[in-house]
Amino acid sequence: MKKLFVAVLAMCTVGCATLTSDAMTPGALAFSDGSTGECQLTNKRGDWLAEIPSTVSIRRSDDSLKYQCKTDDGREAVGSIPSTVGAKIIASAVFIDFGITDAITDKHREYPASFVIPVKARTGNGEKSGSSAGSSSADEVSEGKDIYIKLQELDDLRKKGLLTDAEFDSEKKKLLDGN
Repeated sequence: MKKLFVAVLAMCTVGCATLTSDAMTPGALAFSDGSTGECQLTNKRGDWLAEIPSTVSIRRSDDSLKYQCKTDDGREAVGSIPSTVGAKIIASAVFIDFGITDAITDKHREYPASFVIPVKARTGNGEKSGSSAGSSSADEVSEGKDIYIKLQELDDLRKKGLLTDAEFDSEKKKLLDGN
């Protein structure tokens, strides 16, 4: 009887994370500026098309979750969300299978519960792209802001001692000359 109890207990504890984790995990996704759109999500376990913002059920995997997104106003964002090892694999490793079952199924892997997808700021004040004069002006303003931000980043690097004054001046000249 004691041997039977031990055998049943061993069978019940094999793959602890496998028994306690669903293969799918929810992930809340949103764009950094609060806009709406859609994203194509991909990992080696599947593909999903998601409206943004929303919560999507994603298959756990040991590879990064790649996203290709487009806002409703046409801006695009491409990147990936890393997968991490969850704590339940440690509990599984203590038991009979030493985490092998979970390593095969990737059920010990986790994506962040929520993720903000960075998108570039909108350009212009609502002008339509067909308006060449307004679009050109908006593009110039946007480009000026981008250069200003890059100059601030270069200055921060110089202040931290990561760039010499000569390197800063060289990079500044390249930015201002449009190279």
